[in-house]
Amino acid sequence: MRLSRKHLGVLALALLLVTAGCSGAGGGSDSARQASGGGSNLEATAASDDANYDQSTAGDSAAERDTGDGSVTNVDSLASNRILIRTGTVTLRVDDYASARRNLTRSVRAQGGFVSDATQQVNGEENRTWTTGRVVLRVPSENFSAMFSDAETEGDVLDSTQSTQDVTEQVVDLRARLENLKAERDRLRTLYDRANGTEEVLAVGERLSDVQGEIERTEAKLRSLEERVAYSTITVELREPRPDYEPPEQTQWYDTGVVAAFLESVAGVGVVLRALVVGVAYALPYVLVASVPLVGIGLVVRRIR
Repeated sequence: MRLSRKHLGVLALALLLVTAGCSGAGGGSDSARQASGGGSNLEATAASDDANYDQSTAGDSAAERDTGDGSVTNVDSLASNRILIRTGTVTLRVDDYASARRNLTRSVRAQGGFVSDATQQVNGEENRTWTTGRVVLRVPSENFSAMFSDAETEGDVLDSTQSTQDVTEQVVDLRARLENLKAERDRLRTLYDRANGTEEVLAVGERLSDVQGEIERTEAKLRSLEERVAYSTITVELREPRPDYEPPEQTQWYDTGVVAAFLESVAGVGVVLRALVVGVAYALPYVLVASVPLVGIGLVVRRIR
């Protein structure tokens, strides 16, 4: 019995030594292979990295991103879902203000928009006049670029600017706030219907009124933003050029023709006669009023004599 146990121990020790030797030989052979083929492994790794980089670059060029939960999001799709307010301003030098304004009104109506505001000012200096003004156009956002191009063709462009404002977060916040306020209003209405005491009814009613007012203000802000998003604004400044100064023609009196001089003299005589008649008509009432006391005084003096 003792011998069998000893033999078993020897056999177990031998098995351990054989296993260790095999693993060491395997490790040595792997190390040798790595040492002999290290350059090829490095080249393969670099090629694999380049391939992975090209694939990721191709994915980026396709505007795709991994969100981390296994789904892929298209960046172009996200950009198209942004809520934007587009505005533009253009300053034009036009030959005829009225004609340019009519053309702009016709163009904006054709694009589905309207003229929201217009101002006009007639300037004058010496014997010169020119008109300047401003026309504010509201056009559907999808027609903004077309309408802006039409506006620039109405004259010589002196200045032109376009801007875009991203209001996505503001709209999302207002919608979420509005939803929460309406939910609170519904809860308050339920509490108001279940209220028993007068103080409880008044407290809930006051809070309900405050919430309703906040809902109306939030809805007004949201409508204003949505309207500015739906209809872009284009402000067009129209300026007629200031005409050059032209002094009036001056002629000497002796350069006037004989017939023209005679007719002017006749007209002058007519003016003088008309002035005399008008003067007499004005003075006659005063003469009559002043002559009455003078006649009376003359009669009294005559009787005395």
